Amino acid sequence: MQLYCNQMQMSCTVGFVTELLDSSVDWAAIESWLAAKGVADGPITDIETIGGGTQNLMFKFQCGDACLVLRRGPRHLRPHTNDALRREARVLGALAGTGVPIPRLVAAEPDESVLGSVFYVMEPVDGFNASVALPPSHSTMHRAMGFAAVDALLALGAVDPEAVGLGDLGKPDGFLERQVPQWLSTLDKYAALDGYPGHRLPHVDDIADWLTQHRPPSFLPGIMHGDYHLANLMFRNDGPGVAAIVDWEMCTLADPLLDFGWLLTTWPQEGGFGPFGEMRDLPTRAELLEHYAKTSQRSVEHAAWYAAMASFKLAIVLEGTNARAHAGKAPAATGDLLHAIAIGLLDNATLFIERGL
Repeated sequence: MQLYCNQMQMSCTVGFVTELLDSSVDWAAIESWLAAKGVADGPITDIETIGGGTQNLMFKFQCGDACLVLRRGPRHLRPHTNDALRREARVLGALAGTGVPIPRLVAAEPDESVLGSVFYVMEPVDGFNASVALPPSHSTMHRAMGFAAVDALLALGAVDPEAVGLGDLGKPDGFLERQVPQWLSTLDKYAALDGYPGHRLPHVDDIADWLTQHRPPSFLPGIMHGDYHLANLMFRNDGPGVAAIVDWEMCTLADPLLDFGWLLTTWPQEGGFGPFGEMRDLPTRAELLEHYAKTSQRSVEHAAWYAAMASFKLAIVLEGTNARAHAGKAPAATGDLLHAIAIGLLDNATLFIERGL
């Protein structure tokens, strides 16, 4: 999960900045590019790394009077990194002015030759990431923050993809029918990794059969974020609202109700660890469902199916790291941890099936 920084995060050390200057970003090229685009003119200073995942690199910096954020691919690009960044930039540009809380795109460079990777520049978000820290000022706002997470998702689901030029973003026809076969195939492919004995995940076949037999017969297509959970939201500093939804690389045109299912299955539970575990008085899943149903144009009749589907998919995604750990391509401790979480997700899927929300 990519995590966007805020003012609470520390700037990097001088030595680390120097290393990044040498190997990740040609800042002289960025200075020239910004000037040519008419974005900003002057030397680049005050560079800070924006921490989080390993998928992409982000830097906050000053250029003249402008404070900006640069997002580019990792040092070692993955096969689809540049396409994903082009997609992100396109989506951010298209959603501007729609009411969906997003980082404001300033300019994008689709040509990877300029920097060795596609990149784009955006304005910093005036907000904080609740997975990093919870400011004392929001100690009484946790319940409202939970409902605000649903409101931001509703705003995205209300956008007409054709009206904003995103009608070709994905292939919604057959989307739900493809889900179970796609993720079972992904799980089977892990067996090709040397040292991986095959998955030992419980309930997989039973959950897959139930999901296939109880699949919603139809859905209203819309823009789907693809990885919608609290850690991919930045909340406003002056209240409980969402300042920006971040990390759009999985965005597609499909069924937005699966985003809601993703939020439900990743919803913090009482006694959890980290900042989310400190959040008190969060709405229950049932309350989130009621809140969503009040204003959504989409029926929540099959909400338990979407939550179970999201649990099933996320469990298989996490098991991939366990498989790579067995093959020596990821830390063993990380593989063990994510395998345990995957088992918990499949247990949750079974509960969604048996009890609903």
